[in-house]
Amino acid sequence: MGKLLDGQIALVTGSSSGIGAAIAIALGEAGAKVVVNHHSDKSLNGAEEVLEKIKAAGSDGFIRQCDISKEEEVRAMFAEIFSRYGTVDIVVANAGIQQDASLLDMTLEQWNKVISTNLTGQFLCAREAAREFKRRGVVEGRSRAAGKIICMSSVHEVIPWSGHVNYAASKGGVKLLMQSMAQELAPYKIRVNSLAPGAIKTRINEDAWDTPEDEKKLLELIPYGRVGVPEDVAKAAVWLASDESDYVTGTTLFVDGGMTLYPGFADNG
Repeated sequence: MGKLLDGQIALVTGSSSGIGAAIAIALGEAGAKVVVNHHSDKSLNGAEEVLEKIKAAGSDGFIRQCDISKEEEVRAMFAEIFSRYGTVDIVVANAGIQQDASLLDMTLEQWNKVISTNLTGQFLCAREAAREFKRRGVVEGRSRAAGKIICMSSVHEVIPWSGHVNYAASKGGVKLLMQSMAQELAPYKIRVNSLAPGAIKTRINEDAWDTPEDEKKLLELIPYGRVGVPEDVAKAAVWLASDESDYVTGTTLFVDGGMTLYPGFADNG
């Protein structure tokens, strides 16, 4: 990818593993200093490994614990970023969870937990980023935009998902959160977009692809014929964070191998 992001500061939430880790590493390889966010001590080892890879690529960063569903913790995290680096240029609001249950069995706690992390957490991080981007404005020679916000959505912003109503609702919410923020912030040269992964090989969905039989069944939903890997999403994130996509805002970029093409209708339904 070259050094598309030289001199820029990036925050990637939920970046101690999976898609977030791949994005953090890719941003570092593209020249950005990266704040590696993790939720709890259980994920600290993964965050340390990610930071090591960022440094091995010739960049820098630091690790910051934060529960992004809590306003005071998000504000404290951004305050530390500003204290260390003075500003921020890229925020990838990646952190997300699943707590699955049928509608009839889902508890209010399960509903609230997923919405608080997947939707409210993205709002809180985007709001703090937008405030800084507007305050600072465009820095000549750094980026053509005043700042870039990348939300993490899913193919389930458009595909219903029985048994996962909290998750699907959160991602549907992210779609209009992103578009509404993009509309409001575009006059300030702040770009807001979403990434929407399909089936990606991460620990959270390992039981869907970890045997040949499971993977074959999953591939029935993917016209392109392979299950994605975190690096597929990471490459898209670098592009959306760079000036290569300067005229792109308010868009969901699906990284899904064609899952949203309704493959069940490929033979005329």
